Amino acid sequence: MLRIYDMKQKEVINIYDGCRFGYVCDVEIDIVAGCIVAIIVPGPAKVFGMFGREQEYKIPWCSIKQIGEDIILVEVEIKKVLIDCE
Repeated sequence: MLRIYDMKQKEVINIYDGCRFGYVCDVEIDIVAGCIVAIIVPGPAKVFGMFGREQEYKIPWCSIKQIGEDIILVEVEIKKVLIDCE
């Protein structure tokens, strides 16, 4: 069994290009179906990381290829999953 807390302890790495996204900060859940739709990872920081973030990576659950002890491997195109924060 995998808990959301456990997912937050794992680094997300893109096997498409080897990019390290960072760590899971949130998940999107479909309440009706009762399943996880996407994982959310903070996007690139603004100037020196001092002024927060404007974007985040919303990675669809179907793009997760493997969940290991320390990492989550995904296969995505960065431009398609980088979205503006709400």
